[in-house]
Amino acid sequence: MSLKTIVYNAAPVATLFHNSKAFVRGLRGPIGSGKSVACCVEMFKKSREQAPSPSGIRKTRWLVVRNTLPQLETTTIKTWLDWFPTKDFGRMTGKPPYTHYIKYGDVDMEIIFIALDKPEDVKKLLSFECTGIWFNEAREINKEIVDAATGRVGRYPSAKDGGCTWSGIIMDTNPPDDSHWWYNLAEESTPANWAFFAQPSGLSPDAENLENLNQPSDYGNMSFAERRAQGAEYYTRMLGGKTQEWINVYVHGKYGFIKDGKPVYDASWNEDLHGAKYDIAIIPTAELTCGIDASGRNPAAVWLQRTAMGQIQCVHELVCEGIGAVAFAELLRSEITRMFPKNEIEYWGDPAGAFGSQNDEKTYFDILREKAGIRIRPAPTSNKIGERIQTVESVLLRLVSGGIPAFLVSKACKLLRRGFNGGYKYKRMSVSGGARYDVKPDKSVRFADVHDALQYGLLGMGEGNRMKGLGKNKNSGAITAKVRVNV
Repeated sequence: MSLKTIVYNAAPVATLFHNSKAFVRGLRGPIGSGKSVACCVEMFKKSREQAPSPSGIRKTRWLVVRNTLPQLETTTIKTWLDWFPTKDFGRMTGKPPYTHYIKYGDVDMEIIFIALDKPEDVKKLLSFECTGIWFNEAREINKEIVDAATGRVGRYPSAKDGGCTWSGIIMDTNPPDDSHWWYNLAEESTPANWAFFAQPSGLSPDAENLENLNQPSDYGNMSFAERRAQGAEYYTRMLGGKTQEWINVYVHGKYGFIKDGKPVYDASWNEDLHGAKYDIAIIPTAELTCGIDASGRNPAAVWLQRTAMGQIQCVHELVCEGIGAVAFAELLRSEITRMFPKNEIEYWGDPAGAFGSQNDEKTYFDILREKAGIRIRPAPTSNKIGERIQTVESVLLRLVSGGIPAFLVSKACKLLRRGFNGGYKYKRMSVSGGARYDVKPDKSVRFADVHDALQYGLLGMGEGNRMKGLGKNKNSGAITAKVRVNV
């Protein structure tokens, strides 16, 4: 039986991706740029380059990861089977976890397709021993999962079968926003043995994969230039009715933020009014307020100062992705030492954080006290989410002396501002009859915890009571003793 011939011509940036020897490689670009295909071919390429076992078989095992099962089924697996159909390459199981067993000459590939959409899904990885892992649409994957994956590759084939000739992680993605872990690692602090590659805009003369987009049935009779011109229409025709932000992300391949759902503060937040164009200076001897939410998987803290004119300024944030309360407490202690060595700080948190669970009586309040020397108190007034949101809205809508906004967020607080600009949102519900949204903000997004922290901080400053008309003094109705943390 003859083997099916695979014809693949890598574009310039994709070629750099293929040729890189980095342990972790990422490919970013606009939609339709051939990112996923490049990853599919890369897996097959590495499998053919694997040294044969004593029996002459080139064995590899791969994990292909997407954030949800529906996306895995309708996009990732579909792309894979377009290039490696079962009739030519071997059988695939009919239920999750979908596994494709490929026999191609002396190549023996096992490809396992799994969905990992929560930090706790890291546990699923711990049972796998594989050659390599492909994260498809990596912007939807939690960084904790990527970190765990680095320890699962290079474990198949075993030493008795020759060991791995190559092992590593490959990733592709449409552009995330500039507060995402991908941006940080690709543009600001790239780890050793990691490499990131960015494809050009879909409207650029150098756009990749145009010759395979929007092609007619007789494309074989067209010149290469004609096919690229035809493919360019794929991008130009999608421009109508789109926001510039959408175009920047999906057509130009730039980092950006696409609003999805209903922003919580859509009627009260104004980026031009409330977003500082600079990093707000921390008053060295000011009494600061810190709101903390360490109960979730993305623990966060925000620091607030009130100026002589009465303006509340959010001067700094600390947001950690996918870590527990103990690790967060240690990072928080270091951050306080670095940023606020002379400031007196009051700490406020989720009232529920003062109560232990049935399985563990130690609260995150206890952990912060033991690990960071922080005496944190439950935020005063009600812990109902509606009242917390109203408290923030009341500050956003207020002006203080001189007609300036009562609330200003430093340029340094990237995640908090992303949340205000639509990341902190009410999730759209799947119902007919028009758009309907959940009554509570979506807690699954990484902007939720930092906004919870802000709410607790403002409540601690007395803004909840002020909103209710119970008093205008700072911490009205709350414990007023100051706490100085020696770190």
